[in-house]
Amino acid sequence: MSHLTHLIADRPLARYTFPGLLLRLEGAVFLAAALLVYRSFSFSWLAFFLLLLLPDLTMIGYVWGQRAGSVLYNLGHTYILPLGLGGISLWFGFMPGVQVAIIWLAHIGLDRLVGYGLKYPTDFKETHLSRV
Repeated sequence: MSHLTHLIADRPLARYTFPGLLLRLEGAVFLAAALLVYRSFSFSWLAFFLLLLLPDLTMIGYVWGQRAGSVLYNLGHTYILPLGLGGISLWFGFMPGVQVAIIWLAHIGLDRLVGYGLKYPTDFKETHLSRV
């Protein structure tokens, strides 16, 4: 069995459902929109690439157990917080906050596009999109 066939065979069928496809497309749209908005503000691309993986630091919560880890990870990987940060930062004209919010949204969009979702407290690999 080829490596690719093996990878596909190990994935649950639910990963290839219409809702799964829609969630991945939604991630692609958020990623593309974040990139376009980021470019429109003429923010630093070096900062973008340096900060892109910063939300993954929320995995540190798993040091305190599965439940704490999933809660902290999910807080860092939901659109709610970066949209709130971006809105408040725009309201007050705090452009570093806007920049961070856009990068954060791009990260979440990228995660969704490649199949990483919000975590269930039962297992790190169990997400709302599929098992990874």
